Amino acid sequence: MFSKGQIIFGVLFFIVFAIIIAFTYRKDIKLHKRFYAGSIWILIAFIAFILFIAAIKFFFK
Repeated sequence: MFSKGQIIFGVLFFIVFAIIIAFTYRKDIKLHKRFYAGSIWILIAFIAFILFIAAIKFFFK
């Protein structure tokens, strides 16, 4: 079990980390559009592959 202090630290750490990541992403958005154009198709293929594996496991159980 976590203590109250550990839970508070974890929540605050997550909030600050998310803010820093969002700020950094917004700062570098021009570079992302330039160098990672078309990477959405890689994400779609990865998700489709995971769903395919899950379907195989579900149907051939």
